[in-house]
Amino acid sequence: MKLTLAALVFVLIAGVLPAAESFPPHIIANSQLRVLPVNAAGRHYGLYIGLPESYGKEPGKRYPVVYVTDGYWDFEKMDTIRGCLVYDKVVPEFIIVGMGYAGDNLDYGNLRRWELTPTHFGDGGPEASGHAGDYLTTIEKEIIPLIEREYRADSSYRVLAGASLGGLFTLYSMYTKPGLFQAYIAATPAVTVDNGWLFDYEKTFAKSGQPLKTRLFVSVGENEWAQHLAGIKRFNERIVSRKQDGLDYQFRIIDGERHAGMQIESYVRGLQFAFAPLAPESGQAK
Repeated sequence: MKLTLAALVFVLIAGVLPAAESFPPHIIANSQLRVLPVNAAGRHYGLYIGLPESYGKEPGKRYPVVYVTDGYWDFEKMDTIRGCLVYDKVVPEFIIVGMGYAGDNLDYGNLRRWELTPTHFGDGGPEASGHAGDYLTTIEKEIIPLIEREYRADSSYRVLAGASLGGLFTLYSMYTKPGLFQAYIAATPAVTVDNGWLFDYEKTFAKSGQPLKTRLFVSVGENEWAQHLAGIKRFNERIVSRKQDGLDYQFRIIDGERHAGMQIESYVRGLQFAFAPLAPESGQAK
């Protein structure tokens, strides 16, 4: 039965139709939210965990894990992308661990600046930035062991991903703990932070002669800020010029996109590159 506009207004006013708030909230399937105890530094972390579709059906199967920074933003991106890529058989099924914070009405901007930057810079000093080393230790000593203890995670293949400051943290992690992850996705990494501190850090790593047997995907949007774009292009030139043994590297400029819009395609491309060695299929679909 079709309602006239006047009739529809009447039933709404009369309360015949249910109010929007009476409907149940949408919940992401196969997802969990884990809250960690407050640590010694007073940081209160929350983990957004996305389990593969087959997780409950195949109890003997283990899965590689993608750890992504800024989980409050990027977990849902990863979850959506995963389904498409698994369907196309260009990646294996994998667990997603979005790393974020516990609590309500949080200031993510200030929280992530403390966590994701390797050096103290700008206003606020040590209370505002420069604790990437502490965060990486937390990931290595607390978060990864928790995931590999309580979930069927394949410890032989871990991926770290992040965008912007998360991309900077991803690159910092690669040069600090090069064996902790088997692949890295640095989307639009903030390599110019603190006058390009990362370039000297990379140079020191290269001089050390340490092996870098990993896969690295780096990207930037074509229409990002000029200085930011130039910095990432310079970083790409640096990596290409190194010709480091064992490093499988891919760089992509996402045409027509800015800083936020480029991230979805970056993760699509980055996940395919990161998981190329484990992909069920490769090449054109038949």
